[in-house]
Amino acid sequence: MLVEVCANSLTSAIRAMNAGADRIELCSELGVGGVTPSAGMLKTVMQAVSIPVHVLVRPRSAHFTYTKDEFKVLQADIDFCLSLGVKGIVSGALTRDNELDIQKTRELVKQCQGTAFTFHRAFDWLTEPEKDLAVLEDIGVHTVLTSGKHLSAVNALDTLVKWQSKTAITIMAGGGISGDNAQLFKNAGLRAIHLSGSGFENSISVNRKIPMNATKHLAEHHVAYSQLKTIKEVIDAVK
Repeated sequence: MLVEVCANSLTSAIRAMNAGADRIELCSELGVGGVTPSAGMLKTVMQAVSIPVHVLVRPRSAHFTYTKDEFKVLQADIDFCLSLGVKGIVSGALTRDNELDIQKTRELVKQCQGTAFTFHRAFDWLTEPEKDLAVLEDIGVHTVLTSGKHLSAVNALDTLVKWQSKTAITIMAGGGISGDNAQLFKNAGLRAIHLSGSGFENSISVNRKIPMNATKHLAEHHVAYSQLKTIKEVIDAVK
């Protein structure tokens, strides 16, 4: 069984390799489901590890419906990743109704030019995942990362096995994978599992400090953009 570790740093990537992981999915910001890692992280990880590196390419947090500008950024990030020689891209796009955005996803797979493509956990927002599996297979997607539309993949084991029986795509179980339940996925006949294996370190005291996290930016149904009117009002006031 393939074990992929979602690594959010150079330290995490090195530890995943040393632990015996088969592959790394590199990303930043696990707290929002992951976004594209920085150029510096990409370069240092590629230099430091000897196992395959797949990269999550997601230009922001929140939902998976991208504007033209966001899609340009997404495609530019893929080009940069491919120039470094990564072994896979993890991405995908949905419509405003949380249907599979076939056109955008097809463009992304084509851009990868045969490099392995994983459709990420946006899959768990789809209303008809079985139907879309066939579409993704036709597009050329190699792997689908999914929790089976549950918070923990172990609660959707039968669903994941059913999906795997209907497609040549590798169904990679992710979400709540641990040493206590990993064997269940192997015994069920699945090919791959995905976990971060993360814990907290490098703690500091935050007493009497103002917070830098803003909960309004963590809502998945909308995205914050700079507003022309608001900025212009400030500039007009001081210029």
